[in-house]
Amino acid sequence: MELITERLESLKAGTISSLSLGVIFIITTLVNSLLLSKYWSILTYPSTTIVNLPIVLSGVIAGFSGFLFGVTYRYIIRNDTNPHLRTGAVWAFGLIRGLTQIELGWNNSEVILPYLIMAGESILWFAFAGFILNLAILHGWLKSFS
Repeated sequence: MELITERLESLKAGTISSLSLGVIFIITTLVNSLLLSKYWSILTYPSTTIVNLPIVLSGVIAGFSGFLFGVTYRYIIRNDTNPHLRTGAVWAFGLIRGLTQIELGWNNSEVILPYLIMAGESILWFAFAGFILNLAILHGWLKSFS
């Protein structure tokens, strides 16, 4: 019975994280499309409509990444109060995504700044998801792994 309870808590953590990452994805996509795309076209999507296949696929990937982050984050932090575990998890997930974007930009473009912006955005996404997960644990909506 305890195993089922732990799996349900992990499912809740993944769902909360996925939804929070989805929200911050929408916000950063709007900021990129409405403000930053004037300076760097790489920060926008190839269609004039806000809902198109690249945005939907990016959103699904962000949501799935958020789900994996939430489940993993719950197991990493456990009942420990060490802040390095929390920030380490955020930085690990954010840098994995962000450094890949920097490498892509480095290999395919002469201008690296938009790729650095996307890398920072990745860290922001996971920091936001970690904050929401911590909030959920603090309010008792989610139990940390024992």
